[in-house]
Amino acid sequence: MSDAVAVERIERLASLAAEATREDDVERGRSYVRTARQIAQRQRLTLPREVRRWTCDRCDAYLIPGKNARVRTQDGHVVVTCDCGEIARYPYE
Repeated sequence: MSDAVAVERIERLASLAAEATREDDVERGRSYVRTARQIAQRQRLTLPREVRRWTCDRCDAYLIPGKNARVRTQDGHVVVTCDCGEIARYPYE
C-alpha cells in the first residue's frame, strides 16, 4: 500500500469514526480509530494532526466536544478531557 493510499484510508476512517460517534455508536467509532492507528503504524506514518487532536490516546474514542469530551482553555493551552479521564493539552498563542 502506498503512502498516499494509506493517508486517504486514515482520513476516511477518521470521518467514519466522527460520524459513528455523533450517532451514539461509540464502539464502532473506537474500532475505526484503532484501524486508522494500525494502518499508520504499519506504514510508518504519523496520524494527521486533526485525527491526533480529536482521538483519545487511552480509550481510542473519537472526541466530540460536548458529547464525550470537555474542552477548556487554561494558561495558554487548550485542555481536552475525555470521558475516560485522559487529559490532553495543546498550546496556543
